[in-house]
Amino acid sequence: MVKTILTILLIIISIALTIIVLMQEGKNQGLSASIGGSAPSTDSYWNKNKGRSKDAMIVKATAALTVLFFVITLVLSSKWM
Repeated sequence: MVKTILTILLIIISIALTIIVLMQEGKNQGLSASIGGSAPSTDSYWNKNKGRSKDAMIVKATAALTVLFFVITLVLSSKWM
């Protein structure tokens, strides 16, 4: 019974993790930004509040789901189950 619940939870976490990773924006701005030399300002509102932004929340959710994924995977593959 517990193994079935953990397996279903693992599937849900896998789907959620895939969706969250696909929602993240890339780190690079592409070739046009490097040629154009458009460097972001360090004093902008966006750079000052990165910890509270939507992207920061997505990064934290990715980390939490990744840890849950590995813990449940290790539990399911252990001798105790």
